[in-house]
Amino acid sequence: MTGILGRKLGMTQVFDESGRMYPVTVVEAGPCCVLQVKTKERDGYEATQIGFGEIKKEKNVTKAMKGIFSKAGSGMYRLLREFPLSDLKVGEMITVEKFQKGDVIAVSGVSKGKGFQGVMKRHNYAGGPASHGSMFYRAPGSIGASSFPSRVWKNKGMPGHMGSEVVTVKNLKVVDVRVEQNLLLILGAVPGSKGTYLEIRKEG
Repeated sequence: MTGILGRKLGMTQVFDESGRMYPVTVVEAGPCCVLQVKTKERDGYEATQIGFGEIKKEKNVTKAMKGIFSKAGSGMYRLLREFPLSDLKVGEMITVEKFQKGDVIAVSGVSKGKGFQGVMKRHNYAGGPASHGSMFYRAPGSIGASSFPSRVWKNKGMPGHMGSEVVTVKNLKVVDVRVEQNLLLILGAVPGSKGTYLEIRKEG
């Protein structure tokens, strides 16, 4: 499996040879440094830890993180994630060259926070009649039964905090790879706002 970390820069549009327009998300992907290679014998599982988003000032790094970086003999990074990658060595750099135009990928990131929302926006409830005199428009309606079970079921769709959760969008297509600029152009939208850190995995 091929994976890389990146940062969402925003959206734009590109045109193909026939003049058709495609909406794309521009992602600054890598370069990512391999910080640790975990093995089944030593750690109980196999994975490769990579870092992205270099930190310049040492005061912004905890002692535990300093230990990881000094052991790897690398720079300091803001985002650390583990991937089931293989055949990589500590200190090696992962770049967008691992991806090609037409690759199918999955992108994970923290979605935009939307604050406290009602059931119609949060759970797509239909709401009540919009006619005059209804007095029941955007409310959730009945949320429980009478004598049984005499309580509200767990996971009942209710008003509450919406967004700000890890979302994975699958089956996205790589439209273009710009190696010199460390950019991936991905067809369609990916989770989060501008500046959101992303995990990008090649599917298949």
